[in-house]
Amino acid sequence: PGRYIDEAQAMDHVAGYCVDNDISERHYQLEGTGTWDKGKGCDTFGPIGPWLVTADEVADPHALGLWLEVDGHRYQHSSTGQMVFRVPTLVSYVSRFMSLQPGDVISTGTPPGVGLGLKPEPVYLRAGQTMRLGIDGLGEQRQRTVDAA
Repeated sequence: PGRYIDEAQAMDHVAGYCVDNDISERHYQLEGTGTWDKGKGCDTFGPIGPWLVTADEVADPHALGLWLEVDGHRYQHSSTGQMVFRVPTLVSYVSRFMSLQPGDVISTGTPPGVGLGLKPEPVYLRAGQTMRLGIDGLGEQRQRTVDAA
């Protein structure tokens, strides 16, 4: 556990790494109050796994390739090196606002290529689509989208 963790000690609080599918309901985020957290907390959002890779098994968490496909089309192909904030910064920052406990998960963000930012038109998920995503050394996930109704 930890609170007000200094960046220099932040990695001592990291048990490991896993894949997290950072799904967003953009309508909730862009209409109404416009807060990001509201569109990320729906049931079934944010699946993690398939396993936790311990920190000692990841030489550099800022040098892992990652990708996401929808129905076989690759939308994201990036690296954790493109994260806006590095892991120690995130752990330190979050610990200023909440006490971190063993088992807490901090989602580090999403690489370029999200549907909202595609040009000339945004692309959003529809029911019946299959998402595949993975991070080098951390595994792969596959989900099929369904109607929320």
